[in-house]
Amino acid sequence: MMSGKSLLLKVILLGDGGVGKSSLMNRYVTDRFDSQSFHTIGVEFLNRDLEVDGRLVTLQIWDTAGQERFKSLRTPFYRGADCCLLTFAVNDLQSFQNLGCWKKEFMYYSDVKDPERFPFVVLGNKVDMEQREVGEDEARAWCEENGCCPYFETSAKDDTNVTAAFEAAVREVLAAEDKIDHALLSSTIDLHGNRKTSRTSCC
Repeated sequence: MMSGKSLLLKVILLGDGGVGKSSLMNRYVTDRFDSQSFHTIGVEFLNRDLEVDGRLVTLQIWDTAGQERFKSLRTPFYRGADCCLLTFAVNDLQSFQNLGCWKKEFMYYSDVKDPERFPFVVLGNKVDMEQREVGEDEARAWCEENGCCPYFETSAKDDTNVTAAFEAAVREVLAAEDKIDHALLSSTIDLHGNRKTSRTSCC
């Protein structure tokens, strides 16, 4: 069907309950928004195929329950993740203040090989709401202090920056893999211009 092999990437949405993680996933994959959506119990996932910078990617998006009582259900699914989308709502200060706890929980249970290089993307969701409790500058400052994560202000309701945020997650993973590839290869290969070169990414 497809001309090249699709790369399967697993991304996980983490954050407090009610910040809109399910809505972001559903908006991106199905282009729908349901204002009556209920809290996720445990985990759910959806797939979407896309092409980013000439690479075919199957994005497997895992949506997790934000409530503390579901911790034992969600944490086993952190393993094998390629990127983590830390999500808060701009109208909920507590959800922003909890980002550090979510990052710590993910790092503890995911067992990533290189914690310093693991890609995170931060989403400030619900920018369609008039009452903000977290300013953009404050959020960007947090990202700078926590590994220079890319930051996106999103709205699942209005479809603001949703596609851009998920594509950024893919680019973060590909960039991290490219660094590993370059460290392993003695000669540099033009990964973007020379798309027909058959290479298997086994690391």
